Amino acid sequence: MLTPELLSEYDANAPTETSTATFGLGCFWGPDAAAGAMDGVVRTRVGYAGGTKPDPSYEVIGDHTEVVQVEYDSTTLSFSDLLDWAFSEHSPRRQSSKRQYQNIVFTETAAQREQLRAFLDDSDLRRQQVETRLEPPDEFYLAESYHQKFQLRSQRWITDVFDELQYDAEAIRESPAAARLNAHAAGQDVAAPFLPESYDPTSRRDD
Repeated sequence: MLTPELLSEYDANAPTETSTATFGLGCFWGPDAAAGAMDGVVRTRVGYAGGTKPDPSYEVIGDHTEVVQVEYDSTTLSFSDLLDWAFSEHSPRRQSSKRQYQNIVFTETAAQREQLRAFLDDSDLRRQQVETRLEPPDEFYLAESYHQKFQLRSQRWITDVFDELQYDAEAIRESPAAARLNAHAAGQDVAAPFLPESYDPTSRRDD
């Protein structure tokens, strides 16, 4: 059963040492939810990156792309694992003509760049066939609060519990429990102590 005690305990026990990876994989709601379901992902957030316009917004995004930023426990999940996931989420041989929804893999460290090279060398992709943008990181701009954890926002059985905990928009965005619940609300297969296999997601706290 979903309770404030279980959520606050889950967040309090989340790993504090994390690595960061950022991907553009089309509209950011879906990848945000999918990433949150992965074991080893600690938290997710969505935003804009890859362009030059200062302070982009959803209404005035300029030349930026919608991206999901993932914080992960590198003792459980590697960047190579995230590359497997990211490349399964899009077709690397095709690129959207609309920059807002383009596919991008950002490599933030030398180790990530090496893992990307190894991933491509081990794949059946020829470098000249890859339309996905492969870029060093630039500034990441947080998307508006109504885009963060979008899938759980219409689920009162979830939002009521965060209200009980007095989580504000930033706290929900940064909550490891919220990342898992957002994935669950989107229909992803998620393992979490507050979501036992017998739990019925259609049973909501609407009282």
